[in-house]
Amino acid sequence: MMMVSDDCLVECKIDDDDDEDSAGAGEEQLNTPPPPPEFASKAPTPPPKPPTPPAGLVAQTPTRPENRDPYGINQHLKVEVSDVLAEPDTPRSIDQVWFYSVVGFESARIWTYRCLSLLLAVPFALLSGVFLAILACLHVWCVVPCIQLSNTFLPCLRSLWMCVLNIFITPFCSSLAHFCSQIAISVSNKDWSLRAEKDIV
Repeated sequence: MMMVSDDCLVECKIDDDDDEDSAGAGEEQLNTPPPPPEFASKAPTPPPKPPTPPAGLVAQTPTRPENRDPYGINQHLKVEVSDVLAEPDTPRSIDQVWFYSVVGFESARIWTYRCLSLLLAVPFALLSGVFLAILACLHVWCVVPCIQLSNTFLPCLRSLWMCVLNIFITPFCSSLAHFCSQIAISVSNKDWSLRAEKDIV
């Protein structure tokens, strides 16, 4: 059995006034010195947690602007001023002229697009939705069923077509082939000589 010396013992002073004050504050605080090294735990003490702010004071994180072209189908429309207007070093206009030209270009591009989209975006979106619905309806109810039915009935049609060929077309072609196989063409030397004379003349 291990004996503990008096030097390792720690005296804790508890004051009733401090307890009452801390109980009134809602927190219990004890001022105790750290334990001696023999009794200290080897595991590191976790760092204190930062105080959590009240729910009403939580700052809202700014949201990123939504990506309206996630698949990049309109990358070719990203036109800047430098893609259209550019001045070389030698012929240069007045700085104010260049500045207001750039401002006018950007303003005209942005506000014309906004006005046209205000007038045409909703109708064209409706038309696109109608066309897509018609295409989907035709694809679901016409194209795919026809393909599936043809894939289902093609073996039957193939068997029927093979029967038609074997009954009607195959005997006719076989008879024609037998008839033509009896034809013989013979060419004599006299014919070759007459042909050679005609070629010379």
